[in-house]
Amino acid sequence: MNHQLRLLAGRWPFLMPALAAVVLALTWGRSLSAGMVALVSCCLAGAVLSAVHHAEVIAHRVGEPFGSLVLAVAVTIIEVALIVTLMADGGEKSSSLARDTVFAAVMITCNGIVGLSLLVGALRRRVAVFNAEGTGAAFGTVATLAGLSLVLPTFTTSTPGPQFSSAQLVFAAIAALILYGLFVATQTVRHRDYFLPVTAEGVVIDADDHADPPSSKVALTSLGLLAVALLSVVGLAKGVSPTIESGVAAAGLPASVVGVVIAMLVLLPETIAAVRAARRDRVQTSLNLGLGSAMASIGLTIPAVAMASIWLEGPLMLGLGATHMVLLALTVVVGTLTVIPGRATPLQGGVHLSLLAAYIVLAVSP
Repeated sequence: MNHQLRLLAGRWPFLMPALAAVVLALTWGRSLSAGMVALVSCCLAGAVLSAVHHAEVIAHRVGEPFGSLVLAVAVTIIEVALIVTLMADGGEKSSSLARDTVFAAVMITCNGIVGLSLLVGALRRRVAVFNAEGTGAAFGTVATLAGLSLVLPTFTTSTPGPQFSSAQLVFAAIAALILYGLFVATQTVRHRDYFLPVTAEGVVIDADDHADPPSSKVALTSLGLLAVALLSVVGLAKGVSPTIESGVAAAGLPASVVGVVIAMLVLLPETIAAVRAARRDRVQTSLNLGLGSAMASIGLTIPAVAMASIWLEGPLMLGLGATHMVLLALTVVVGTLTVIPGRATPLQGGVHLSLLAAYIVLAVSP
């Protein structure tokens, strides 16, 4: 019996995508009862964890920093699909959903994942060590993308409200794609060594020390299951989204909390992966995951919603309010001071986590 349980536990990442796909087929387009919402939510969580597992398998096969890129893009695909799906069903009331979700992702990654990774790494080795060149390049790109996509719309005057005109939106989408493409080229080709883990003495670690890479067959199997899991996540999330929105409304919380819930849902498994990497003294890998997700969230979401806005009804609100701009400015300043030395103590991790806590409190109680 125990052997069978262990065997089943080892196979769950392979069984979960199929189970989630079956549940999706049985519940698609139907009104869900409370019991079915609970079942779908469990399958949704399992599909997300399974997707990240298979992304990690592929990441282990291709190595760093390609592995962090695979995981970041996989998670962002989930996020983009959820945003576009909910916006298609929500009409004008979801006009700010993309902004709220992207900003939530930026705060969670740049303060939550980065803060936790630095805290865990510093508590383990007294000082968390990482590559300042690569991390600085990633953080600078995130800050630029956030400023162009989330801050500028508040101050433009071509259209009323915190939104871009059509020409401005096209520019923002193209700029986001170009900057993200340049970063990927820098990370994976021209300056790959800037994004590899380093020892306490600053020596680059260009090899994985904990397991042999999976075979090509295993990696291709994980690639197929990753696609199934991603499709299942999008479909199941669409099924439970009315419950999330009604729950937020019933609790008397601002509509922007829906964006926070979506971001936390898709980034939780990646947070776990980053913490696990930090515990193995791979703080640079953790930072690649966090900042790469923030960058992919903006660099892929903004172009996607820009294209979707062609057929979606209602305005597309992208500009942040004053409170969120202050939090973003603090994040940029604190992040810059954290990155420059190339090493961090538990204090820096705590500062980033305090900014995330402030964001969550103000999201619930503006």
